[in-house]
Amino acid sequence: MQPVVYILASKPYGTLYVGVTSSLPHRAWQHRDGIIAGFTQKYGVHRLVYFEEHQLIAAAIQREKNIKHWQRRWKIKLIESINPMWDDLYDQLT
Repeated sequence: MQPVVYILASKPYGTLYVGVTSSLPHRAWQHRDGIIAGFTQKYGVHRLVYFEEHQLIAAAIQREKNIKHWQRRWKIKLIESINPMWDDLYDQLT
C-alpha cells in the first residue's frame, strides 16, 4: 500500500485534521462515515481536501508530524496549492 499524508476539513477554511495512512480510500471512508471515534467525528471533519503520497511510511509519518506543527495559514496555503476551491477529493479515490 502507498503511504499517504492527508488533510481533512469540516468545510472550506474550517476545522482541519492532518493524518497518515497506508490506505487512503479506506481511511477517508472511515472518517466520512464517522466510524472512527474522536476528533474528526466530534467536529464533523470529513472533507478530504489534500493528500500527498510517499515512498516510505517513515517519511509519511515525519511529514505528518511536521505539518501538524505548522501554523494554520501554512496548512491553508498547502491545501490551496493543489485544491484552491477546497473540493472534496474523496471521489477521485474511487
